[in-house]
Amino acid sequence: MGGPSSPADDAYSHPLLARLLHSLPHVNVTFYRVGSDFEPDDPVYLESLGILGSIPAAWLILTLLVLLIYLLTRCCDRKPRKSRSIAAMKVTLAVVAVLCCAAVGVGLYGNDDLHHGVGRTIDEGKQVDVLISKIRNQTEDIERQLRIQADRQIRDLYNIFQEPGKNQTLFRQVNAYFKKVVDNRNLTANYAKDIRHPLVGLNLTSAIVLGERLESYRWPATMAALSCLLLLCVVLLVGVVRHHRCALILFSVCGLLAVIASYLMAGLYVSSAVALADLCMAPDKFVESRASSNLSKEILKYYTSCERARANPFTQRLREAKQAVDNMRVNLNSMSEPAKYLFPRQGVETKISSLKNDINAAEKFIDSLTTFVDCRSLHLHYLRGARALCNTGLLGLTLMLGSAVMAGFLLTILVWVDSHTWIYIRKKKDYQQVTETDPYLPPPQASQAIAARTLQRSQGSSHPPDTPPPSYTAALLHRRPPPLHATAPPHEADLLLDGCDMRPGDHQRASHMAHLRGHTLGRLPSHHHDPSLAGPNNGKYATLSKQCKTLESSDFY
Repeated sequence: MGGPSSPADDAYSHPLLARLLHSLPHVNVTFYRVGSDFEPDDPVYLESLGILGSIPAAWLILTLLVLLIYLLTRCCDRKPRKSRSIAAMKVTLAVVAVLCCAAVGVGLYGNDDLHHGVGRTIDEGKQVDVLISKIRNQTEDIERQLRIQADRQIRDLYNIFQEPGKNQTLFRQVNAYFKKVVDNRNLTANYAKDIRHPLVGLNLTSAIVLGERLESYRWPATMAALSCLLLLCVVLLVGVVRHHRCALILFSVCGLLAVIASYLMAGLYVSSAVALADLCMAPDKFVESRASSNLSKEILKYYTSCERARANPFTQRLREAKQAVDNMRVNLNSMSEPAKYLFPRQGVETKISSLKNDINAAEKFIDSLTTFVDCRSLHLHYLRGARALCNTGLLGLTLMLGSAVMAGFLLTILVWVDSHTWIYIRKKKDYQQVTETDPYLPPPQASQAIAARTLQRSQGSSHPPDTPPPSYTAALLHRRPPPLHATAPPHEADLLLDGCDMRPGDHQRASHMAHLRGHTLGRLPSHHHDPSLAGPNNGKYATLSKQCKTLESSDFY
């Protein structure tokens, strides 16, 4: 599992960012300095972290109070603003919204760094847990090989050696060697148990599972919250660009909630960043405090520091276990020939051969265990995990803290300017000049032409065709002369007035149209009563044909 580490990997150095955050004052509610060591079970230490986290909360309260006073002063302001002032505020909103998006983007980057650092730390923790599990498994394999597998052959040999032999001297020697084999077997199994016993309490599985679960909730929740802030800024930009009053009002309301969320996240981040910095200043101390009481501090110090001058705490037990295995082999070899001579027919040679195989297997387990308990492999994973959390993770958490503070400040400015802007924005109403057209009424040019012809024909008996009309008739004709190049298309009104082939019911409809636009029919002004101008119809409405009925005034009213 990994070769020798390089000199750069042998020692843990405190990150600069951790030292800066660790130097922040840790005070209690009475503002007295307390210890800055990472102790999550100490209520006084947690109290100091809570006070640090309450600083953004206090700033939030002050911000909301200022915004409330400002909005109260703006709610009744109806003084018109110049277009330049509103344009300047819209430009300010756009620029600050872009800066706010950049601040939120920094938070997204920091969240990814923190996730990456925590993920690497969890992975390295899994590797450490695998190494510790292998050490425990190797010791269990040694015990199983000697206490279970070899125990079968030992019992068979014991039963064989209970029979009296032909040579008592050789018989006593065989039993003496056999007793030493059994004793060394027990010693080796006990040494393996002694190595495994302190590592039983060093189980990282539960902590790793808890860390993975919390990170699986924290990372997407933070991404969703920051994405909502980005979406809110986009809504503001759309409102500014589109001159959309509803979007600006929506941001004004949701922006207050965003300001509250930003500063609350800042309070949580500052407490977490300081706590992580305190942990990174002495991670080995925290590991020692969390270890089982069965695990000595000497063993933990060996793995967390891996100093070359510090001896392996398991070396003595491993050396003794290996020596006991060698003694088993020597005693078994010394016992083999006399036992074969004394008990040639009981299968002693087969039993001794099987016992030798069990001893060789136990020796291989001991050699592998010697490699596993070496501090270099485990310490390398420990260093990688600590550096990932204290370098990458702490940097990401600090970026998230700065992003939350900047986003809260910029959102405050946006709410302030936006609340000042949407009040003076009115919805534009585009009025278009629409010309009413009635299928039963003639257009203006045709009406003027009808009026002119009507006056000319009504006075045809007194004025010859070559004689110009009276002065008021000339004035009426010259008020809006029709274009010479345009000829008005025949209209139903012309047929009603100029034709005599009207269908039944057309007279009533013509009467109604004349009532609507009587001035277009060329009625003579009522205040002119000159008999010379009355015409042949005595002031009645003239028609364009003698065969058509003359319209009386009663037909119109």
